[in-house]
Amino acid sequence: MCTMSRASEFSKNVWQGPTPDYLLQAGASGTPSAESFDLMIEANDLAHIPGPRALANLAKRLENESQRLEFPSSGSLPPPTGESRDVDDLLNTLRWIYYLANPESPATVTDAEGDIPMTDIPKKARKILIHCPDGYTESSLLVIAYTMFSEGIPASEAWLRLHREKKRNFFAYPSDVSYLRNVQERILRESPANPEKLRAVDPQWFRYCDGSLPSRILPYMYLGNLSHANNPEMLWELGIRRVLSIGESVSWSDSDMEKMGSENLMHITKVQDNGIDPLTQEFDRCLEFIRKGKSDGAATLVHCRVGVSRSATICIAEVMATLNLSFPRAYCYVRARRLNVIIQPHLRFVYELLKWEELLQKKRNQPIKRELEWATVAREIALMNKPYSR
Repeated sequence: MCTMSRASEFSKNVWQGPTPDYLLQAGASGTPSAESFDLMIEANDLAHIPGPRALANLAKRLENESQRLEFPSSGSLPPPTGESRDVDDLLNTLRWIYYLANPESPATVTDAEGDIPMTDIPKKARKILIHCPDGYTESSLLVIAYTMFSEGIPASEAWLRLHREKKRNFFAYPSDVSYLRNVQERILRESPANPEKLRAVDPQWFRYCDGSLPSRILPYMYLGNLSHANNPEMLWELGIRRVLSIGESVSWSDSDMEKMGSENLMHITKVQDNGIDPLTQEFDRCLEFIRKGKSDGAATLVHCRVGVSRSATICIAEVMATLNLSFPRAYCYVRARRLNVIIQPHLRFVYELLKWEELLQKKRNQPIKRELEWATVAREIALMNKPYSR
C-alpha cells in the first residue's frame, strides 16, 4: 500500500501522497527533516475551506517555518447553488497554492473580490504536499481541482491526466463529479494556464462517469465493473483496448464494437457469483487473453458485475502467475489496488486460488507448500472485512 500510494509530484512543486508517519504518531510534534515539505495540506472530513485572511496569515508564518493546513475531504462538499462563498474560497485556495509553488508568476495574490491581499509571493518556490492517511481517498477532490486550475483543463481531462500521465491512484465520489462540473467554468476562467479562457465541454464518457475509474492492477490489466465496461469511450481514453467479461456481457453500439474489434472482446459465460459455479477451468484461457493484450501493448479490462468477486479472482490468478506471489500476498496486492472497493471472492473461488497456487508451484518445479492454510486464510479475510460489515 505504501509503495502504491507513495508521494509523487503531480504538478510543479505540488505533491500528493500519504500522511507522513511522524504526523500519525500520537502527539507528534517533531521538526520535519530537511527533505520535508514547506506546506502540508491535510484533507479530512472535519475541515472547512480556508478563507483569504487565514491563508494570508499562514503565508506570513511560512517565512519562518513549515506550516500545516486543512481542507475538506473528497465527497464532503455539496454542489454549490447560486453565488457561493465556498466557491470563492476554493478559488482563492487554488490560486494561493499555485503562486506559492510558482513564485515567478505575479507578485501579489488577492482574494476573489480583489480586496484582501493574501500575500506578497516569496521568491522561493514552496514545496507542498497534499496528503491523507492512505494517500488518495480524502485528498482526491483537492488534487483534481488543483490540476484543473494549474493546467487550465476541464475536469474530464484532469481525471485522465492524473491517471495516465502522472500515474496517480485516486478515488473520487459521485458528489465530487457533480461539484467539479459546477465549478469548472469558474476554475478555467481564472486559471493562469488558460489565457484564452476556453470553455469546458464534457465528453460523452464523462457524462456517465461516477467519479471512479477501473483499478489499475498491473500496467496491462485493469479491474472494474459492468458500468466501466459499458463506457467504451472511457476505456479508449484510458488506453484499454481489450475487455474480458466474466459472466456479464457488455452492451455496446455497433460502431463501438467495430472500433474496439470483436477479437478484443472475450465473454466467459455460465459463471455466476453463486458459490457453485467453478472458475478454475477458465483460468488458462483468461490469462492467455490478458497476456495477448500485453504482448500487443494493449491493456485489458477484466470485469464482472461489481468487480469484486469473479473478475477479482481472475486478476488474483494473473498476479500470482506473473509476480510469483502466494495467494495471500496476491490477494492483498489486488485488494490494495482496487482502492476503496473491497474485493470479495467467495470461499469457493478462494479455495480454487489456493489450488491454483499448488498448480503454479508444480509448473515451476517447486515443492508444494502453502504460506497460509485454508482455515487461516478464511479467518484473516473475515477479520479484514469486519470493519466494513454492519
